[in-house]
Amino acid sequence: MKLSRKNLDQRLNHLYDVIIVGGGMGGLSAAIYLQRYRLSCLVIEKGKGRSFWMQDVRNFLGQDPHTPGRDVLNQGQDHFLSLGGDHLRGFVESVEETEDDTFAVNVKVGKQDVTGVTFRSKYLIAASGVIDNLPQLDDMQNVFDYAGYNLHVCMICDGWEMADLKCGLFVNTENAINTAFVLNWFTPYITVFTHGLCEVGAEMRGKLKEYGFPLVETPIARFLGEKHTMTGVELADGSQIELETGLVSMGSQYHNGYLKGLDLTWKGENLVTDSMCRTSHDRIFAVGDLKEGINQVSIAVADGTLAATAIWREIRRASPPRRWQENIVEPIGAVL
Repeated sequence: MKLSRKNLDQRLNHLYDVIIVGGGMGGLSAAIYLQRYRLSCLVIEKGKGRSFWMQDVRNFLGQDPHTPGRDVLNQGQDHFLSLGGDHLRGFVESVEETEDDTFAVNVKVGKQDVTGVTFRSKYLIAASGVIDNLPQLDDMQNVFDYAGYNLHVCMICDGWEMADLKCGLFVNTENAINTAFVLNWFTPYITVFTHGLCEVGAEMRGKLKEYGFPLVETPIARFLGEKHTMTGVELADGSQIELETGLVSMGSQYHNGYLKGLDLTWKGENLVTDSMCRTSHDRIFAVGDLKEGINQVSIAVADGTLAATAIWREIRRASPPRRWQENIVEPIGAVL
């Protein structure tokens, strides 16, 4: 059931088997498996996560390479709802462990007239992911016109699309410039843009010169192009540089603040998990970009399968067996 402020009261006293924070590829994969395992599941989704902005899901088996990420998500959400799951658009502020070994998930619903509610579950799956940092220009719509099209954010996903093209590498730290020395597997025609955000030392300058990669430190005024095809940049000094594609390597924001009040093991901003995506807390799982590993749709979907299956196994093993009572013959002399 799709939840909103109009029908929240129907679920506030319900104890879910699992609450999933995040309705991206990993979260929906887990949700579909959980419902098919006949467990009760609530997905809480803030909206417009990383996979929503993918204009083409180019390397996921079984999907047309020009399938938009939002289409995959909409299909997954419809599938989940058809199985009887609950879905809520809201923002998870915090998660607290209660005295009765359940989780209290505190949620804000609405953007202006905000409603605060709390849901409860036995297990929690963190699937809230990350969002990529983009170049910050005065006109951000100018960035959004090309991001996810031929201005890419993932080399593993889209290296093929950048092959042997004039590529701008957009960075905000000197360390991120090292991406150029991996990107050159796909194309050697790389120009590095710092947007004036970091100092570049002599050693890095020398390495860029050795590889023939120009370094541009003047801030960017705007991207050039039309119909979502970026063709270059105009710098703050009015000069223009022609490009055929681009890769943004400016880090990511992790949507994990709601977990910081719990006793979990972290590696940087990633949660440490076992082979079934279980964190250091035995009833909290992390899937997709929140855990250590490769940030790919295929990985997130598999993670959802693993986490859901691990939870089902535990609940099933702890539950009394179901018997076909009519076929059970009571022994003679048994006291009824």
